[in-house]
Amino acid sequence: MHLVTAGLLAGLALSSVAQADVYISTDANGGYVLSNVHRPGRHYARVIHEPAYAAARAEDMPQMIADRPYAEIVSAAAAANKLPAALLHAVIQIESHYNPSALSANGAAGLMQLMPETARDMGVSNVYDPQANIQGGARYMKHLMTLFNNDITLAVAAYNAGPDAVISRGRVIPPFAETQRYVPNVLRQYRRLQGLAVDAPL
Repeated sequence: MHLVTAGLLAGLALSSVAQADVYISTDANGGYVLSNVHRPGRHYARVIHEPAYAAARAEDMPQMIADRPYAEIVSAAAAANKLPAALLHAVIQIESHYNPSALSANGAAGLMQLMPETARDMGVSNVYDPQANIQGGARYMKHLMTLFNNDITLAVAAYNAGPDAVISRGRVIPPFAETQRYVPNVLRQYRRLQGLAVDAPL
């Protein structure tokens, strides 16, 4: 049975059909039966264990991030600032949809939509240069994470509305319609890239 099981497992691995726990049993004629459910009157041995959905997806997250545009630049900027690469990708996705030429009506520009004053403060001379923009955006996000004691929700809110708007309201998400939409959108994308449930604590 071990040889047959090994062969069946190899076939399952190659076809990638296992989506849940898989069990093997013998039928009335002595043949082997694979199933993901228990049937009355049969003895089962579990031969494949599929981890919980979120945990299984978490294993794929590095590849998901690696497949994103500007992945190497984002990874380097995240590492230099001790930030999750998924957070920077989430901000870029919501801010510019990975368009390095993006320009908002209020003057925010580039992949991470840096305002002119923020770009100057972060040492970015060309906001349309992807590497410079991402590095500057990462430095700014690190500044905000430090300012808000690593509270990712408040840091993301401050990235959109400015830190003064968050602080002056008692360190809560400001009641601006744009910011109220922006924060959950970024955090939803961040959780997805991290392989977390939509309501997982951050």
